[in-house]
Amino acid sequence: MSKPPAGGDPTKGAKIFKQRCAQCHTTEKGGKHKTGPNLNGLIGRKTGQAKGFTYTAANQNKGITWGEDTLFIYLQNPKKFIPGTKMVFAGLKKENERADLIAFLKEATSTKP
Repeated sequence: MSKPPAGGDPTKGAKIFKQRCAQCHTTEKGGKHKTGPNLNGLIGRKTGQAKGFTYTAANQNKGITWGEDTLFIYLQNPKKFIPGTKMVFAGLKKENERADLIAFLKEATSTKP
C-alpha cells in the first residue's frame, strides 16, 4: 500500500515521535538540527533541503517532495526508499503507526501560524 489509511491519530503519532524520532529530530520552527534535520516545514519540501543540515547525496538527489504518500512509503523502510541515506531508523512496519506519525508530523511541522 502506498497511501496512508485515513484518520491517523496525531496524539498517538506524538507518542511514536517521542519514542522513535525525537532522539534525532526536532519539529518546532527554528529548532536545532540533531543527528537528523529539524522537520519544521517538512510537508511540501523536497528531500535534502533543510537549511543548515548536511545530507547525503542520495537524499539530496532523490528529488521527491514530502507529502503523506511519500512519507508513508519512506517511513516503512527509509533505506529502501532512499538507498544511501544516513538515517539509521529501521522504519515502522505497521500502517496505522505510520498514519498516526504522519498525522502528528502534519500538525507539528506546519509552518502556518
